[in-house]
Amino acid sequence: EYIQDGIDWAKVDFDDNQDCLNLFEKKPLGLLSLLDEESTFPNGTDSSFANKLKQHLKSNPCFRGEREKAFTVSHFAGEVTYDTTGFLEKNRDLLHLDSIQLLSSCLCHLPRIFASNMLNQAEKPVVGPLHKAGGADSQKLSVATKFKGQLFQLMQRLESTTPHFIRCIKPNNLQSPGSYEQGLVLQQLRCCGVLEVVRISRSGFPTRMSHQKFARRYGFLLLENVASQDPLSVSVAILHQFNILPEMYQVGYTKLFFRTGQIGALEDTRNRTLHGILHVQSCFRGHQARHHFKELQRGIATLQSFVRGEKTRKEYAILLQRHRAAITIQKQIKGRNGRKTFKEISDASVVIQSVIRGWLVRRCSGNTGLLKYGASKGNESDEVMVKASFLAELQRRVLRAEAALREKEEENDILHQRLQQYESRWSEYELKMKSMEEVWQKQMRSLQSSLSIAKKSLAVDDSERNSDASVNNASDDREYSWDTGTNHKGPESNGLRPTSAGLSVISRLAEEFEQRSQVFGDDAKFLVEVKSGQVEANLNPDRELRRLKQMFETWKKDYAGRLRETKVVLNKLGNEEGALDR
Repeated sequence: EYIQDGIDWAKVDFDDNQDCLNLFEKKPLGLLSLLDEESTFPNGTDSSFANKLKQHLKSNPCFRGEREKAFTVSHFAGEVTYDTTGFLEKNRDLLHLDSIQLLSSCLCHLPRIFASNMLNQAEKPVVGPLHKAGGADSQKLSVATKFKGQLFQLMQRLESTTPHFIRCIKPNNLQSPGSYEQGLVLQQLRCCGVLEVVRISRSGFPTRMSHQKFARRYGFLLLENVASQDPLSVSVAILHQFNILPEMYQVGYTKLFFRTGQIGALEDTRNRTLHGILHVQSCFRGHQARHHFKELQRGIATLQSFVRGEKTRKEYAILLQRHRAAITIQKQIKGRNGRKTFKEISDASVVIQSVIRGWLVRRCSGNTGLLKYGASKGNESDEVMVKASFLAELQRRVLRAEAALREKEEENDILHQRLQQYESRWSEYELKMKSMEEVWQKQMRSLQSSLSIAKKSLAVDDSERNSDASVNNASDDREYSWDTGTNHKGPESNGLRPTSAGLSVISRLAEEFEQRSQVFGDDAKFLVEVKSGQVEANLNPDRELRRLKQMFETWKKDYAGRLRETKVVLNKLGNEEGALDR
């Protein structure tokens, strides 16, 4: 590649391992070929194989024969001495057909899979450079032949790809953390060829890039506009701008060749420039987006204001029309009511005047002299009588107003009495609630006490069974306490404390039954009164009745369970008293 691009370079010397490779792979006198050949002989032995190696490979500089069955090979990493004992047997790697058939006849699935795979490999024809023409022996491959085939496939894959290797270096032989043996690491690097590869890479130009690719990748870093120039001129301008030393690169016909580490500075500058460009672009695009958003926002606000104004104007016109219609209707109704009232008053006035005038005429019809005498004073008397009639009408209205006021006061007194009744009932309901809470607390305490008594009775029963089993019915004179469950001697207890405890539990259960029955009965009676309308309360009587029924059922189940537990405890106490009496 250096010669094709015409660069100035010095040939790199490196250790060629071809002699060692020929020692192993050369045909027909390679080490692996001789091993396969000796393995095919029925009378071949490890000693004959070692003698054959010493006879045919003594001319190779990487081979040296040793005493008896040993020989030495000079590898790249160093000399290694081998012993041929067991070489032929391991190379043949014989597996009899009977063993494979035995595996295939197993009932287990896994051995049958192994047997089928081995039969398929035995029946598969051998292809490639390792194929030998022949009969059945051509199908039997030795270990060395299989290894050569695998190595051939690996080399083909490496040649067709761009491989990258990872070398694992062992820091110490003790497998301990934090320990780094410099000599051991250096030896591994030298034996693996890493140092040689690094030396060859540093001696040459490992980084190579075409003129077009280099100009396209780093052309935008130039301070001047060189878009019209050819890629070679652009590449040279970039190299001069970044002051890359001439001995650190070579310009070829089609490519640029760089020594190790020279392209890193260009990549760093390119990355920084790209980040800056992206930052500027992001700021400019953000500015554009914000400007566009503000314009849209202003346009939307303007459109909304127009729409809302039009909508408000329409609503105001409708409201104004309704207001005018309402005023017109009110005016007509008020005018009609006023005319009706005026007509009623006018008719009433006419009736009153006619009555008064008739009464006056009837009163004065028998005394014409009086009429003549009072003719001069007729107008004054008419005015007095009319005022008297208006005064009587006003008095009647006052009496009616006083009667209506007394009725309102009586209704107000009735309402006050109902309010007092409701307040008294509410206070009674609060007292009932408090009493129910106290009853529930007492019930909880009674339940806790009955539970502790049941536990103690169970403990007494268990301790009695354990003591009976341990002493074989020899502890007739020992008694167990109801409270602690420990055994003690003495005739003073004699079953009195368990009996008194059982009676206290029964009395508490009876008291609880009476109290809960009374509470549930009072609550049910109150809800029935509310539902029938006798008592007013801010609650739903049907829902409260269902809830009260659920509470009653829950308490009923709990009470039945505690009653059964108390019966069991009392039965146990009766059995214990009978045993003590006996």
